[in-house]
Amino acid sequence: MPNIKVQPSGNVYEYEVGKTLLEVLLEEGIFVDNPCNGKGLCGKCKVRILEGELSEPEDTERKLLKQEEMENGVRLSCLVKPETDLEIELMQKERKHQVLTGGYIPSFAFDQDIQKIVVEIQKPTLEDQTSFEDQILRQIPKVSLELGCLQMREFVPGQVTVVLHGNQVIQIEEGNTTEKMYGVAVDIGTTTVVCTLIDMLTGKELAHASMINAQKHFGLDVLTRITYELEHPEDGVEKLQKALVNSINEMIEDICCQSEVSKEWIYEIAVGANCTMMHMLLGVPATSLGRSPYAPVFVRGKDIRAKEIGLCAAEGARLYCLPSVSAYIGADIVAGAYVCQLQKESGNVLFIDIGTNGEIVLSSHGRLLCCSCAAGPALEGMNISSGMRAAEGAIEDVTITESGIEWKVIGNEKPIGICGSGILAVVKELLRVGLVRKEGAFIKLNKLEESDYRFHMLQENGKKREFILSEEQKLLITQGDIRQVQLAKGAILSGFLALLKKAGIQMEDLDKVMIAGQFGAHLPADSLVGTGIIPKEVQEKLVYVGNSSKTGAYMALMSAKVKREMEELAGQMDYMELGATENYERLFSECLIFPNVK
Repeated sequence: MPNIKVQPSGNVYEYEVGKTLLEVLLEEGIFVDNPCNGKGLCGKCKVRILEGELSEPEDTERKLLKQEEMENGVRLSCLVKPETDLEIELMQKERKHQVLTGGYIPSFAFDQDIQKIVVEIQKPTLEDQTSFEDQILRQIPKVSLELGCLQMREFVPGQVTVVLHGNQVIQIEEGNTTEKMYGVAVDIGTTTVVCTLIDMLTGKELAHASMINAQKHFGLDVLTRITYELEHPEDGVEKLQKALVNSINEMIEDICCQSEVSKEWIYEIAVGANCTMMHMLLGVPATSLGRSPYAPVFVRGKDIRAKEIGLCAAEGARLYCLPSVSAYIGADIVAGAYVCQLQKESGNVLFIDIGTNGEIVLSSHGRLLCCSCAAGPALEGMNISSGMRAAEGAIEDVTITESGIEWKVIGNEKPIGICGSGILAVVKELLRVGLVRKEGAFIKLNKLEESDYRFHMLQENGKKREFILSEEQKLLITQGDIRQVQLAKGAILSGFLALLKKAGIQMEDLDKVMIAGQFGAHLPADSLVGTGIIPKEVQEKLVYVGNSSKTGAYMALMSAKVKREMEELAGQMDYMELGATENYERLFSECLIFPNVK
């Protein structure tokens, strides 16, 4: 079989002819950014061919690559099928990302499912042959003890610690181990995953770890990953599950190392995630979530052995997965609604989790209405010509002045791209200075005098106009980029307004608008309002609550009562399908118009 030598590592891999270069690299675990799941749409999976022959690029590839790039051997790995020995150079590297781990936590009473009780085991005699099992059950009545717990231990007299999950014995440990009891709270987002180690005796958060969701190799968003399952029926579900489980295990190792805690003392893992990620974590096919009528296989909370899916913790550790509402209102949103206590609000409160999907919950005097809108990956830096995730080198804020363009870069490095908060900021600025009209089009260059400070910020590329964000780094904002933000804005705002209409309330009736999620936490109010994602009338009512999904997982970990109340809350949330709403298409079209902010 032919070989591929990959630089800069110098590693050599054999490959089967017939697969795309992207498929070969991903199978070897090599990082290649591919937001569109290898469909030839995003133009991100670039590699440089150093040696070897490939077929000439076809029209699709030529449209996505610049002439200069092709002259320098750059190709899109998803659109080439190698047949001979190759030497390639990777053009991307994984950078340190900004991942939100904290957030608002309401007060609540600790009431863990996990308990430890010390019992005394007597040495059996000919006169008293009471079994090991019966000695435990006599000292801790009304509990169940499964065979697996007995298989863990020899019959040794002395003190043993019985680990309970509710009224079920999950582990028996030699000696008194009551001072060691830990759990892990996990938030699985489409883009990022966060793990936090918790001392379950005190509720203290000991360490955090985070990473970009390892399923990025199979597509940027839930739909491309569901498509991967459909296209790989033999092993797609297994590979997507393995990617998540392996990354969580890696983060558990990390947080245990940070805190000098053995993973053998971790007895429960609680997970908040969107509905698709929860299916994929548990190895349940998610294909039904990608086609009408979008019915999930399950939405109820799940309580299973952690080792059933390969999570590494104590032998008897439990995994609790928070409940969802529907295919696109997942456990992360139930967690957020619970953390914000929306069911107890006496007024009108809007909760928005902004990401690839925009999930919105309206609490109107305790009644909960919710919807989900496809914001798309633009607000996370994807599907943008110079877009990237919120990593070192990403422009995260932009200001246009008469003296030029100012930006703020993550890590204070030279800019190499622009992330979600940056693209929103630049669109807000383009609207403010009048370079983009309210319908989303760049103004024509002939409308500007050459003496106008804005004149040299625009250029024409054929018939297309572009904003020059950085001439040195060749970073541009295209008309297509503006359109991507416009579509996201229209989706979120239309969901916002549709819920208000359904509840029969006006904008001025809102008491509070709560912004949650990884992306939302990095968005200043002026960007949200300046682009029209959030109406100006509620600018002074915005409250940022951080990573409420992880907070909800933490609360469930620390309280059996919270678990029950979250499950009840999920049943009280009334889901509204926007596509089935009367006149929704007209509302969406109206919401595409940018506000007049000049």
